[in-house]
Amino acid sequence: MFQTKTIVKTFAAAGILALSAGASYAEGDAAKGEAVFKKCSSCHLIGPDATNKVGPALTGIMGRTAGTVEGYKYGKDIVAAGEAGLVWTEEEVFDYLKDPKKYLRAKLDNKKAKSKMSFKLKKEDQRKDVIAYLKTFSSGAQEGEPATEEESSTTN
Repeated sequence: MFQTKTIVKTFAAAGILALSAGASYAEGDAAKGEAVFKKCSSCHLIGPDATNKVGPALTGIMGRTAGTVEGYKYGKDIVAAGEAGLVWTEEEVFDYLKDPKKYLRAKLDNKKAKSKMSFKLKKEDQRKDVIAYLKTFSSGAQEGEPATEEESSTTN
C-alpha cells in the first residue's frame, strides 16, 4: 500500500512538472527573441518577404511538419523526421535548438542521423525568447503576415 501511494504521488508530481514545463515556453520574450534571432539570421530569414538561405525561411514554422518548407533542400534525416510525424511545436523547437544533431539522433533512434544545422542555442532563456519571436510569425504564414499577439497565443 505504501508503495502504491508513493508511486501515485510521484506520477502526480511528474504530471504537474510536465504541465508547468510546457507552459514555460510561453514565458519567452519576443522582443528579446528578436535580438537573439540575429544569431540565426546568417542562415535563416523570417517575415513577410523571407526567402530560403543556407537554412529554410522560418515564417510559419510553429505548427509546420518538419522538412516541408517549399523550395528548400533539406537533409534526409530531417525529412525522415517529418515523414515520421515531427511537427514543430514549442517543445520540439526548444529541444532541437539545444543540439540539432543530438535531437535528431534521439528522435529517429539513429546514432548516425545528421542535421544540416550545426548551431546550438544552449541557453534555455534564449531558446524560450526565440520561440516567442518565432510564434509572432506563425499565424498568417500563408499570407506572409506576422501573427497578432492573440493569434500566436492560440497557434499551439
